[in-house]
Amino acid sequence: MKRREAPSLLTDLPAGAEVLIIRLRSLGDVVLLTPALSAIHAWRPDLRLNVLVEPFCAPVLEGNPAVAETLLMGGFFSVVRNLKRRHFPVVYNQHAGPTSALLTAAIGAPKRVCWARRQFSFVYNVLVTDPGDKIHTVEHRLEQFYATGLPRGPIPPARVYPQPDAGAEIAKKLSDMGISPGAPCAVIHPGGKYFTKRWTVENFVALARWLKKTHGIEPVFSVGINEAEIANELRRLSSREFALMDSLDLRELIALVAGARIFIGNDSGPTHIATATGRPVVAIFGSSSSVHWRPWHTAHRIVQNDFPCNPCPGDRCYAFAEPRCILSITLAQVQAACESLLAETVQAQRSDREMTR
Repeated sequence: MKRREAPSLLTDLPAGAEVLIIRLRSLGDVVLLTPALSAIHAWRPDLRLNVLVEPFCAPVLEGNPAVAETLLMGGFFSVVRNLKRRHFPVVYNQHAGPTSALLTAAIGAPKRVCWARRQFSFVYNVLVTDPGDKIHTVEHRLEQFYATGLPRGPIPPARVYPQPDAGAEIAKKLSDMGISPGAPCAVIHPGGKYFTKRWTVENFVALARWLKKTHGIEPVFSVGINEAEIANELRRLSSREFALMDSLDLRELIALVAGARIFIGNDSGPTHIATATGRPVVAIFGSSSSVHWRPWHTAHRIVQNDFPCNPCPGDRCYAFAEPRCILSITLAQVQAACESLLAETVQAQRSDREMTR
């Protein structure tokens, strides 16, 4: 077999074969791997898909019927020992960084799949042409599997599975904050990895007041554990008039988002979580690419202003003294997106009721 050719790799695996998929680091990347897992499982449910992720990402795969086992990244040598004794016939490196490359080499699987022209490419014996960043991340992730035997076809949605115990805990927390069960809520997430991706907290607070006054929807702010500065700013600007969840673990965040009437947030991991629960999503984009990271297969609206420098790495503003891409987005733009999406989902609910009569 030539180094770039493996069109029947998955097809030739025997029934019950164990497949290892490595996807380290980002929460959003793990969420956006789930359509590929679903596609493989629907085609060959006999294969056992094992996914290696960072420990904090494990809840993303909890309850997923396509995943045989979620493996957790820990100490390098202990992980290698544990994986090596499993004798995986094939390893897919969806991360392609140096740590995952060294892991792939150390595990010693007969077939080692990754993108061509990446770091440590000599580690792999099946190299797949990287389709680039002009397609959605979901489509990009699937190319490794298409190149090794998965038939092309309709791509499933991303999916995460809220767990009942986490749902009960969220219901209790909302009740303690004065929000009754069944009340329509908007989960609002003002965080993001880089300042070039974060709409202002002032705008999010103004949006929350508008949603409550105009639509009777109770705003619930979600803030990451490591985003204390944003939480403090929310408290200062809103005088504690809105529910603020700033100490949720990922299982609780999934449960919170799954019950939302609508989700509004910057391009971030929680926005992908909302997408994967099937919630209507308004996604606000600054420096990142909405082509590559837009909500996948759920009702959504994208709010983004075009700039010739977009997309960029986002760690700083490369073209201006301040990140105009995100700062130029107005409250009126996001309100219009919410209005349109709420109207669409109401109409969809009416159509569903009429069809069931």
